[in-house]
Amino acid sequence: MYYKFSGFTQKLTGAAPTAAYNPQGLKLSLPAESPTMIFATPTKLVSEAGSTVEYLGTNKVPDLQKFFQTSDGVPVHLKRGYPDRLLYRTTMALTVGGVVYCLVALYIAAQPKKK
Repeated sequence: MYYKFSGFTQKLTGAAPTAAYNPQGLKLSLPAESPTMIFATPTKLVSEAGSTVEYLGTNKVPDLQKFFQTSDGVPVHLKRGYPDRLLYRTTMALTVGGVVYCLVALYIAAQPKKK
C-alpha cells in the first residue's frame, strides 16, 4: 500500500503509486537546461592546431614543496618570514584580547546589581 501526505487533513492517506511518488501534485517534467558557466575563463591556451596545449603559468608546486619541507627548525606556518610572523602575532594578540574581554564580561555579569 502507498501513502501520501494530505495537505488538507495533515495526515497520511492511502494513494496510488504514481501519486505517492509525485506528492502534492508535482509532476514529472523535462530536466532544466544547465546554467551557463559564470567563471568559464580558460586556464590554458589552445593553439590553432588543436593538439598542443600551452599553460599560462609554470608549476610552482615542486619548488614550494622543497621550500616548506626543509628541516631548519622553523614551523611551517612561519616559513615565509615577516608576513607570516605578523599574521601569527596578530592572531595571538586578538585571541588573548578576546579571552581577557570574555573574562572581564563574565566578572561584570557575576556582580550583583547595585541599588
